[in-house]
Amino acid sequence: MTNAGQIVAAIREMATQKNLDQDEMNDLVRDGIAAGLARIFGPNVRPEITIDDASGAIDMVVLKRVVEEVEDASAEISLEKARWDDPTYEVGDVMEIPVDFSEFGWNAVTAVKQRIVQRVREGERQRIRDEFEHRVGELLSGEVQQIERGKMVVILNRARDAEAIIPWKEQNPRERFRQGDSIRAVLKKVEETPKGPRLILSRADPLFVEALFQLEVPEIYQGIVEIKERAREVGGRTKIAVWSRDESIDPVGACVGLKGSRVQAVVSELGGERIDIVPWHPDTETFARRALAPARVSKVIPDTTRQVITAIVDEDQLSLAIGRNGQNVRLASQLIGWQIDLYGSREWLEKGGGTAIFGDVPTGDALETADFPLSELQLADGSLAALEGAGYRTFLDIIDLEKADFLKVEGLSEEGADEIVGIIDDLTVVEGEEDEGGPEATEAQVDDAPGEDATATPEGEDEAGAVVGSGGAAEDEEGDEPEADRP
Repeated sequence: MTNAGQIVAAIREMATQKNLDQDEMNDLVRDGIAAGLARIFGPNVRPEITIDDASGAIDMVVLKRVVEEVEDASAEISLEKARWDDPTYEVGDVMEIPVDFSEFGWNAVTAVKQRIVQRVREGERQRIRDEFEHRVGELLSGEVQQIERGKMVVILNRARDAEAIIPWKEQNPRERFRQGDSIRAVLKKVEETPKGPRLILSRADPLFVEALFQLEVPEIYQGIVEIKERAREVGGRTKIAVWSRDESIDPVGACVGLKGSRVQAVVSELGGERIDIVPWHPDTETFARRALAPARVSKVIPDTTRQVITAIVDEDQLSLAIGRNGQNVRLASQLIGWQIDLYGSREWLEKGGGTAIFGDVPTGDALETADFPLSELQLADGSLAALEGAGYRTFLDIIDLEKADFLKVEGLSEEGADEIVGIIDDLTVVEGEEDEGGPEATEAQVDDAPGEDATATPEGEDEAGAVVGSGGAAEDEEGDEPEADRP
C-alpha cells in the first residue's frame, strides 16, 4: 500500500514515546483508519483492517450489503452497481470493496490523526488515574517547571506526562523555590479537570511530615512503628504521636535515631521546623500529658461529655505549655482531638481549684477520685489475673466491692480476697472516720496522692516524649532564649 510503511513507522515511534505495547499500537491504528474511512464513506461504514506486524503492510476493506434500493450509502450498495463488479451478486450478499491510502484526502488524514491523538490522550489520562489514585499520602519527587500566580508546576521524575501542581496554600511560606530546583512533596489528592486528572501535591500538609518519617525510619516503613496522630502548623511546629507494635522497640527512639540523625534529616527537609515526638497512649488523660510536652503537667481533669481536658501546670512550666502564641497547647489539642483548657497553679487556686493537685492534704470537697490500672497495685500475679479475667481493669472497678464479692471471682482465693480488701482500705479515706463511726462514714473516695503518683507522668517522659528540631531547644511563650536543651 502507498506510504503504508511510513505511516506505521510514524505510529510506532509515537507508541514508543507513549510506552504503548504492540497490541495497543495496532488498536490505535485500526481505530484511526476507521475514523478516516468514516470521513470517506459515511458514519455507518463497516471496515475490516488487517495489519502485518512483520512488514507493516495494512489491508483495508469496506463491507457493503447488496440491496435493491440504497438507503444508507455508507453501508449499502445497489444490486446494479454490485453486478458491474461481479454479475453473480444477489440481494443480501456482502460486497468487499478494497481501499488504498491514495484515496485518503486531507479530511480523512486529519480524522485519522485526531482519533489517534485523542485515544493516546485518553490512555495517558487513564494510566495516570490508575497509577496515582491509590498513592495518596506517598512522597513524590520532581523538578519545578515554572511558578505562576503563586502555584508551582512540577514535572515528576517517574511520570513526566502527569500534570502536578503545588497550590499556594499547600506550600511552606518560609521556603523559596526557583525554576529547575529539585523538590519533594506528598500527593494530597487526584483532582479531575476537563483536561484530565491533575495531581495536587503538598508540602504543608501533616501527611508530608509523615511521609518523610516513613522515608527516614525503617521501622515505620516496615509497619512496626505507627504514627497514630499528627498535628502541624506549617513553618512553625509539628507534633506526632507514635506507637510500636513491638514492645521491645521504643517508638520515640526509633524516630529520633542515633544522635538525632533521623529526626534531623526530617527537620532539614522542613527548613528547620520544630518537631515534637510523643508516645501515643489510648488513655486520653495520659495522652494529654504527653501531648503538652515539653511542659510537665501537674494534673489533668477530663470532661468526657464535652470532650474537654483541664490541664494544670506549675507556674514555671506555664510558658512551655502555652508555647509561642499558644502554639504548643493548640497543637496538643489537635493531636488528642479534645479541647484543652490550660491553667497555671496560681490561676487555678484563685478560681477555687483544689490544693490537692499540688500536693497538699485533701479535705472536704477538695477530695478527688483518681483511677489507675490494677497492675499498679502490689497484688499477687494470680490475684491480678483472676480480677482481669472477671473484667476488672482499674481500681475504681473494685473500690465498692466487698470480700463476698471477691470470693465469687473464679480463681481468687480467700487469702487473695483479704489482701485486696486490705489494699482498698489503705488507699481510701472515709468521710467522718474521726467521728467514731458517725452517720457520715459511708462514702469512700480515693486519696489523690497514692494512685495518681503511680500513673501521672512516667519517669523521664518529658525527655523521651519531646524531640525539638532546629537545635533541640524549647522556646517559651514570648520566644525568648530556651531554658534548657533537650535531646
